Amino acid sequence: MDKNIPQKFESLSDLHKVLGLPKPLHPLVSFINIKDITVQPGEMSETMILNFYKVAYKTEMCNQARYGQNYYDFREGGLIFTAPNQVFESPDGRASSGYILLFHPDFLLSYPIAKKIKEYGFFSYAANEALHLSEQEKETIMAVFAIMEEELKSRIDDFSQDVMIAQIELLVSYSNRFYKRQFITRKAANHSILEKFEEALDQYFNTSSLPEYGIPTVHSLAEKLSISPSYLSDLLRSLTGQGTQQHIHDKLNNLAKEKLSTTQLSISEIAYELGFEHPQSFSKFFKKMTKMSPVEFRESFN
Repeated sequence: MDKNIPQKFESLSDLHKVLGLPKPLHPLVSFINIKDITVQPGEMSETMILNFYKVAYKTEMCNQARYGQNYYDFREGGLIFTAPNQVFESPDGRASSGYILLFHPDFLLSYPIAKKIKEYGFFSYAANEALHLSEQEKETIMAVFAIMEEELKSRIDDFSQDVMIAQIELLVSYSNRFYKRQFITRKAANHSILEKFEEALDQYFNTSSLPEYGIPTVHSLAEKLSISPSYLSDLLRSLTGQGTQQHIHDKLNNLAKEKLSTTQLSISEIAYELGFEHPQSFSKFFKKMTKMSPVEFRESFN
């Protein structure tokens, strides 16, 4: 097997087989104790693509893992999340203990969580650290995991899916709470990202790249910082109260005001220098931001 080619798993049964585990108790949901995994050398690629969601709690690791085109840092251990069809690399050094919850998106169909789960940013990070848990938070997550494991080992009946869905909803709700807390408790790292973001934004607007490349996008700035757009916006909101798009627009608006008040450039020329394809688009943007047209704003200085 070429370890450089991602190994794709369409079903839980296929993954269980490669991990040296018995068949899952449910075709669409699986709960795995990491101690039970017995992967044989050469049986698994270094990168995987799962056709289902994965939520795992792992103890301290010794390295980073590739997640998409960047790296996911969980050297301190913690909760990690991947969504269907994301590329994830197993890090050097296996976790000695922990648990893995796997559930197929089809299991969520007809339940509100099927749509809501896509809104949680921790399932879409291109590069991020794991969700680090305090002892109390770990106990909470372990309690939810215990209910899931017990339910899967019990006789499947008409209520089984409702019970499991309720636990998945509870798990992601707690994860979202702890995730927001992590933004607050890990301020040093977060402020470092904020500084790099502001530096990247300033650098972009202080060069002559706007006419050539257009207005910077949330995706382009996030890519430059090696984090996902959703993570960047969540982080900025936690620190400044504004998302990435708002920061871009504020910067663009301030630059527009500067050009309108200190230069003799025409509205069309300013629109071009700011990366707008059409003067009308610039005028519409400026009026939305300031409640004044570019002409009205310029005349207010005369």
